[in-house]
Amino acid sequence: MSWLILVLSGVLEAVWATALGKSDGFSEMVPSVVFFVALAASMGGLAFAMRDLPVGTAYAVWVGIGAVLTVIFAMATGEQPVSAIKVFFLLMIVGGVIGLKLAH
Repeated sequence: MSWLILVLSGVLEAVWATALGKSDGFSEMVPSVVFFVALAASMGGLAFAMRDLPVGTAYAVWVGIGAVLTVIFAMATGEQPVSAIKVFFLLMIVGGVIGLKLAH
């Protein structure tokens, strides 16, 4: 259960990071609200997962999932260019996250 909550929290990290970028310094209401709600839920899930998982593993997985999904979303929406080298390094992060799960 902790791993599932951790993965969902990582997804929410991508949501709040994207919303933060769209909030224009918290001057846009909807992205700002999405940011705060997703941030609270993401941190809450991370805290829950850390009851059963080591801090280093949980945090690295959470950040890795959030970072990869944030970049993928930016590439999919055209906000960031896609390149083979970026995809390669994103796959390396995914491999690291999977490795941390397998090594746990």
